[in-house]
Amino acid sequence: MSSEHFDVVVVGAGISGVGAGYFLQRDCPDKSYVILENRADMGGTWDLFRYPGIRSDSDMFTLGYSFKPWTEQKAIADGPSIWKYVHETAAEYGIDKHIRFNHRVVRASWSSDAARWTVEAEHDGAIKRFTCKFFHVCAGYYNYEQGFLPQWEGVSDFKGRIVHPQHWPEDLDYAGKRVVIIGSGATAVTLAPAMTDKAAHVTMLQRTPTYMVSLPAEDALANWARKHLPAQFAYDLTRLRKIVFQQFFFRLARSRPAKTRERLLGLIREQLGPDYDMETHFTPPYNPWEQRLCLVPDNDMFIAIREGKVSIATDQIERFTGKGLKLKSGQELEADIIVTATGLNLRMLGGADIVVDGRKIDPGKSYTYKGAMLSDAPNMAFVFGYTNASWTLRADLINEYVCRLINYLDLYGLASATPRVGEGPHEDKPFADFSSGYFQRAAHLLPKQMSKAPWKQNQSYAHDLMDLRYGLIEDGVLEFKRAKANVEPAAPAAGAKPELVG
Repeated sequence: MSSEHFDVVVVGAGISGVGAGYFLQRDCPDKSYVILENRADMGGTWDLFRYPGIRSDSDMFTLGYSFKPWTEQKAIADGPSIWKYVHETAAEYGIDKHIRFNHRVVRASWSSDAARWTVEAEHDGAIKRFTCKFFHVCAGYYNYEQGFLPQWEGVSDFKGRIVHPQHWPEDLDYAGKRVVIIGSGATAVTLAPAMTDKAAHVTMLQRTPTYMVSLPAEDALANWARKHLPAQFAYDLTRLRKIVFQQFFFRLARSRPAKTRERLLGLIREQLGPDYDMETHFTPPYNPWEQRLCLVPDNDMFIAIREGKVSIATDQIERFTGKGLKLKSGQELEADIIVTATGLNLRMLGGADIVVDGRKIDPGKSYTYKGAMLSDAPNMAFVFGYTNASWTLRADLINEYVCRLINYLDLYGLASATPRVGEGPHEDKPFADFSSGYFQRAAHLLPKQMSKAPWKQNQSYAHDLMDLRYGLIEDGVLEFKRAKANVEPAAPAAGAKPELVG
């Protein structure tokens, strides 16, 4: 079977993959690359989700790229605006010309003898092959084909319509209908106020509450800076301010959980009044930032509750009925439409099989190196953004690091770089220090981390900035092998030479 060769194969044309294309063009201009995208369009998350009110749960000054200023008025942007931003970026830098759509990567195999990856992708019912020196997965972390759906008794009895937000039907008419949204995460908190534009009433049914925090949809200071300062400088300044605040708030929440909880709940109480049952509906059984906080732009959720358009039920489902849901408390919620905002199914590496010299790599039994590579997988990286801040902050840093590593291999005439776990005792830790259900369900699929760098994920932008952008490539953990061809290495840069193996 014939194949096409590129220096780099990137998987996924979402916000991470388009970013990877930019950094490859900027930092590795002599390298060829292709982006293989499973879907028929770019945008990833922002092309997949089409439910009412779809928006970011992070500000666009940090969810946006470091190299392309966000210029819209709203800092908390709607999905179509983010989709447009990704498309504009790809077109502006010519990245769109490198994308192959409807290519689902199913397998990537590394050969140490050839020092290259062979990537197999399904396209139009056939397998297409690509070879490359470096394989970079930017496919996100969840299954695009199927969201998470618990098993409930009596689902077939319900006479109305059941909808999952990941597969929102274009023909859904909820005007004048009673809507029950099952869930309490970002999707449910977005949908509930958004659907009040037409629905007769919306009920958000949750097993346990989620911490919520309100922010203005527009950042007045950022908009002022954009008018009075050079565009990139104004953007960088706002971005820095947002990063510092995100990191400060996260560290504060972890170090002083009781005070943070008190403050978060106090702000909601100010919106809903002293008589609202905060203990039942807004007080989670865990500390702030043990799960991701839900963003409420311009208090839209709280306003909808005050106006009687949205109500919250905190209970568990006993079964579906013909008219709606019977709860374990005995209450029955009548509904015309039930929206199952019950979360995501996580999937590593786009679901592709990874094989190294004939041995299949199980990500769940591997370790994550710098949160960007897998142990024992040569010349391969993946993007997994922050759980406590904007995804793109980390995606940009990982994409930069990939380019640094590629250039380093060239500089010294090296064939491969492989993270190796050394001998000796070490403490295994889960990939993410998060108690969210979708992480707990997928814990066996995610690589492990340790308690010490470079096998530790700090969830700290400042730490990652120093490590990924400025840290030494040669750190005693990456194992380097020289290319078999007799290539004279270029003059070494300042710093120690890599240890060559083989």
